[in-house]
Amino acid sequence: MFEKLTEKFSDALRALSGKASITEKNIDDAVEAIKLALLEADVNLRVVRRFVNSTIEEAKGEKVLRSVDPGQQFVKIVHDKLVSFLGDAKQDLVLRGPDVISTVLMLGLQGSGKTTTSAKLASRLKKQGRRPLLVACDLVRPAAVEQLSILGERIGVPVYKEEGAKDPAKVVKGAFDWARRNSVDTVIVDTTGRLQIDEAMMAELVRVRDAAKPDELLLVADSMTGQSAVDIAKAFDEQIGLTGVILTKFDSDARGGAALSLKTITGKPLKFVGVGEKIEDLEPFHPERMAGRILGMGDVVSLVEKAQEVVDQKTAEENQRRIEKDGFTLQDWLDQLRSVKKMGSIKSMLEMLPGMAGQVSEQDIDKADLKSQEAILSSMTRKERFNYLIIGPSRRGRIAKGSGTSVGEVARLLKKFEKTRLMMKKMSKLGRNPKAAEAMMARMGGGR
Repeated sequence: MFEKLTEKFSDALRALSGKASITEKNIDDAVEAIKLALLEADVNLRVVRRFVNSTIEEAKGEKVLRSVDPGQQFVKIVHDKLVSFLGDAKQDLVLRGPDVISTVLMLGLQGSGKTTTSAKLASRLKKQGRRPLLVACDLVRPAAVEQLSILGERIGVPVYKEEGAKDPAKVVKGAFDWARRNSVDTVIVDTTGRLQIDEAMMAELVRVRDAAKPDELLLVADSMTGQSAVDIAKAFDEQIGLTGVILTKFDSDARGGAALSLKTITGKPLKFVGVGEKIEDLEPFHPERMAGRILGMGDVVSLVEKAQEVVDQKTAEENQRRIEKDGFTLQDWLDQLRSVKKMGSIKSMLEMLPGMAGQVSEQDIDKADLKSQEAILSSMTRKERFNYLIIGPSRRGRIAKGSGTSVGEVARLLKKFEKTRLMMKKMSKLGRNPKAAEAMMARMGGGR
């Protein structure tokens, strides 16, 4: 995401970073490059002007021009401005306590991903210990009720619907009666959308809003539409009222205009972003972390959080003790491959590392190799994965046939595994022997 913007920002800031002194001319050139980058990213013109003017005003002060490291000081100013324009701090949902029903109204045009996002949000809240109910109030789009029902069943969240219903406000009232009887604490209402904003849709949404009395009114908008998403948010806020925005297809947005313009133009925070098609691909929006990613500084905190969601601390410690005791096995390798898959695409994870944003394309990642590795490992018996030494020629042939690969590919994987296992063994020993670690660092040129 934001590949082009990151590349342009990085080029502009690289020219100033590390310089012992900079001039107003240096700053003007860098700001002009940033301005063009923002315009190319489809950022609202008013937002661009504000960003540029406030950056120049602060950057040309004594604090930067006469600081010990003016280049880094300028980078910090740009970073802080980005954070401010993205929304300052993460905005959580404002929900009531468990004894009172909270209501979230999901709004948006057709095609924005509103129904899927409703299910994603319900799944997220369920994992946090809440008891959500999905309400099917999109009575216009064909199969919308059925789609929500299927998603609700998949995530284990009840869906309230009324067969043949025509009045969504009446459905909302029925849903609240059901919620009270079934100990629900969060009602998520999936509303009707249209291909474009019209009076009939807005009038219906007002009635649904008045019936639901929501705590949160969230607009679901497609980030790929750029400034159109911002205009839609502004229109919904003026006629219905919004408490926040969710941008879908955020992982595919190479420009970032909507995210950078929303808060300034609408005054409403970006609360979540959709980063994939899976149910778990809905993430809270962190302005500071996103600013770091735009500037090529990475987002290691989010990467660690993703890893913690896949493997909890207790499991990680147990795995470490087992590896130290029995050695790294092919089963461990298979488990790690599957854990990495749950964290999202390899490309998205690499982009969270400092300096990697925009440096890796889909073509650079050999997805076929990762799939063939998993296929080979999955075609082994449990006994083989825990003792790779028994995998002789006949077993290699059977594994190759079962995984749809060749005997040569199986042999290469085993050779690669032996090298990885040796490295893991050395790392384990160094962890228990600080002096040995220091000696190895010294041999590698890392000693003091």
